[in-house]
Amino acid sequence: MQSRNRRGRPPHDDQLTPAEWRVVEFVRHGLTNPRIARQLGVSPDAVKFHLANILQKLDLPNRRALRHWSAVSRASLLHDENRRTTMSSELVLGPIGQIARTVKNIQAAEAFYKDVLKLPHLFTFGNLAFFDCGGVRLFLSESEGKGENRGDGQSILYFRVPDIHTAHEQLKSRGAEFTDAPHMIHRHADGTEEWMNFFNDNEGNPLAIMAQVKPAA
Repeated sequence: MQSRNRRGRPPHDDQLTPAEWRVVEFVRHGLTNPRIARQLGVSPDAVKFHLANILQKLDLPNRRALRHWSAVSRASLLHDENRRTTMSSELVLGPIGQIARTVKNIQAAEAFYKDVLKLPHLFTFGNLAFFDCGGVRLFLSESEGKGENRGDGQSILYFRVPDIHTAHEQLKSRGAEFTDAPHMIHRHADGTEEWMNFFNDNEGNPLAIMAQVKPAA
């Protein structure tokens, strides 16, 4: 007797579905529901539906708790514990890897930095553009209204670290106040993952740590 095909979503060996993980990463990055909907190409109601399911699955009380939830998707390179370092060594922040700046019009800004300043253009996706400044990455993002940009337009310094979760724990133990958990913001075509985590200095100015995780050779 042939078994009937099951309908509905395919099974996942993770606590969240791939779509739910994408919503989680955007929430941890500080995006609002309308912005998440635009990034994913879905309706705001779909984002609300995903969020409700996520909070229920994880038994978390609210969105703020989700921003500080530090679990890693099974699909990420960092799910492999062998890619993580230990807390035995003292954290030394690496060189500044990125500086962020908000702009009013991303197309006009991209043209200026590319054609006038002649900075090497790295890549663009959506309303984000990246340029190389002698090894330091310039990150331009289009402002979409109050509440969606960090630091009210201030430039953000991003420090490179070898292991973003270990750096998070060590800085937190020293008294740094983080606004979110480490989260993946982009996966490149070659599989390299971009991870970020934001915190504030003593005056509330935004800072960040960042790490690139490359696939094993």
